[in-house]
This record gives sequence, structure tokens and C-alpha cells, in this order.
Amino acid sequence: MFRHSTRTFVVGLCVLAAAAPAAPALAGGDPAGADPAPHTAARALRAQTLADLATTMKGEAYAYAVYSLFAAEADRQGLPAVGKLFRSTARTELTEHLREAATLAGLVGSNAANLRQAINGETYEHQVMYRRFAEQARADGDLEAAKLFSEIAADEGRHRDAFRTALTAVTTGRGTIPAPPKADVVAVSAGLPKVKAARTRANLDTALHGEGLAHAKYMLFAAHARQTGNAALARLFEGTAGVELHEHLAGEAVLAGLVRTTRENLRKAITGEHNEATTVYPGFAGRATAVGDTAAARYFRDTAADRARHAAAFQKALDQLR
Repeated sequence: MFRHSTRTFVVGLCVLAAAAPAAPALAGGDPAGADPAPHTAARALRAQTLADLATTMKGEAYAYAVYSLFAAEADRQGLPAVGKLFRSTARTELTEHLREAATLAGLVGSNAANLRQAINGETYEHQVMYRRFAEQARADGDLEAAKLFSEIAADEGRHRDAFRTALTAVTTGRGTIPAPPKADVVAVSAGLPKVKAARTRANLDTALHGEGLAHAKYMLFAAHARQTGNAALARLFEGTAGVELHEHLAGEAVLAGLVRTTRENLRKAITGEHNEATTVYPGFAGRATAVGDTAAARYFRDTAADRARHAAAFQKALDQLR
């Protein structure tokens, strides 16, 4: 759903994660944090397939976030069946589609590798992306957006610093994992965009996709940290994921006017699901098949079929509202 915005650095990070060798497991455990990375099929994948998987993960993470917001709006409008449909579809995007793509792409590595990937992403957003977005919004007269972008830039710097401290603790055994941040939850209800410039709207779209991916990625990193016995690191990743979703993405969604009436939300979902079922995923599957990435091709075909079912379910829900 809605994957027209792509940050190239995410693709690079996914490729780097896939190419990095897994840290060896040491007898008796390793206090330096060199836990074994999960086994994945990523090493045999071609660069284009990895890029398509990175685009997929961004789209699936965004769909989870958006459908969750659409579900809440349907509940507010007294449409619990539609809310349930949006919520269940959101779970499928996150716990099935994104998770499978992440496994194929080798997104999750050791705790240390995951922290380095998080540090790189937070550094880019703190030093480059959000500062540039704030400057552009200010120049275009979108002062509310400029303020939000500046605030998020500062938050991302704090996230980076916490991850750096955690990396030292994981790799050297010295120091402690920082306490997780707490989200200042932003309520999102139906409304029109609060920005006027096309450039600000485009930057909000990019930011929304990035925050959705950060939330999903950090939840995967948290699960790995917990599986390897590092509960404190898991809590740090989970807390940061909560800030990305419930504070950053939610604040951006309000400015973007992302949520509309439930009828409009259903129409938007149908369009996105239909495009992915008929164009996006079949295209990815064809490219993966052409280079011999058969597991990825099968994943793309299966996900396309799921998307067609989602579109049909949303269409049925829309028809029942008329």
C-alpha cells in the first residue's frame, strides 16, 4: 500500500545487513554482544531483489500504521466491523508480510549489528533529513510543519545517543542500556491537511514512510534482543518504536490530513491494495524470477494474492456502507 516514497539509504542499510557476516556463536555465551544472527536466505539474493524487498518492508510498515489509524477512526464513527477489518489487515501487514520480507532480506542481525543499523538511520534523520525538511517547510511558510520536523530531529538525536550507549554496553560489557523513551502520544482523527506547499506534503509522505519502517524494524530488533536474553535492549528498542509510531508518525499524520472519513479511507485502501496486487508485487515477482531468486518470487506472488483479497474485503465493506 502507498509505496511511492522511498529513501535510498534504507535500501543501502538492508543490503549492508544482508551482506554482513553473522557473528559467530561462542561457547558459554558472549558478553560482548556477538550473538548469532538469525538464519536467513539473504546471502543468495540479487541486489534488485533486495531493493524490492526493502521497498516492500517500507510499504508494509506504512500500511500497518495507516490501517491502524483508519481502524481507530472507524471505531470513532461507530463502525466497529470496519475497524476490525482495518485492524486485522494491519496485523497481517506487520506480522506476516513485513516479517517474511525481513527474513528474506536478512534485515535482523546480531544485537550489535542491529544497534549500528539503528544508529545510522537515526543519525541520518537527525543530521540531514529532518533538518532539511524543517528548513524547506519554513521557507515555504509551513511553520507548524517546520516546528514538528525540528522537534523530531532533536528526538532522533537523542535516540541515536541512547543507541550508541547501548552499543558500548553490548560490545564491551561496560555501562548499562539506557531506559526506554516514552511516547508523547498524539491523537489522530479525520481532518484536512494543515500544510499548503507541495514540497512539505512530499516531505511529510517521506517522513511518514520512514517512521513506519523505523517502528516495525525496531520491534523486530526488540524481539531478537529478547530472544538472546537482553531484556533491557529489547525495552529500549520497543520504547523507541513507540515514539516513532505514536508520536512522530501520528504528529505527521495530523499535518498531512492522512485520515479522512471511513468511506474515503476505504477507497484509498482499495486503490492501494489493487495497485499492489496487479502491478507492484507481480513486477517484483517477475524480476526475482528472472534472476533465479525463487523464494523471493514466491513471496511476492503470495503477497500479491493477499493484496487482492484485502482489496475485495475493503470493497465489500465500502459497498455495505452505501
